[in-house]
Amino acid sequence: MLDKWDRRFVELARHFAEWSKDPVCKVGSVIVDSNRIVRSHGYNGFPRGVRDDMARYSEKMVKHKFVVHAEANAILNAKDLSGSLTLYATKFPCTECVKMILQVGIDRVVAPHQPVIIGHYDGEDSVFARTMFEEASVELEEFSA
Repeated sequence: MLDKWDRRFVELARHFAEWSKDPVCKVGSVIVDSNRIVRSHGYNGFPRGVRDDMARYSEKMVKHKFVVHAEANAILNAKDLSGSLTLYATKFPCTECVKMILQVGIDRVVAPHQPVIIGHYDGEDSVFARTMFEEASVELEEFSA
């Protein structure tokens, strides 16, 4: 069960998600320290300097090749990721983002529940993501979206 601060930071991640130009999937992320200070935030979008017009977003393969995920953007945009940190996300992190989350030492992740659905990429990917979180002793708190 999320406490009031968790709910506030989830809402802040949702706010940042709205900054995404992706018309189909807007994702936001916030990294917060143990003193409830926002260390960084991110949203899904194309890298700096890359033309991000709507035609590219409408072509799924092109979009997937170009887009930087919200969690990755939050990590890459952070100035300091020392200490005990929580990452809040508006979508369950993919395995590529989980690898980055683990490498920078984030201790806790709060994200919407992603059901395991065999034959569905996100559902199967979440099994590997949960395995990595568990093995690395990262606390995962899932909530109903």
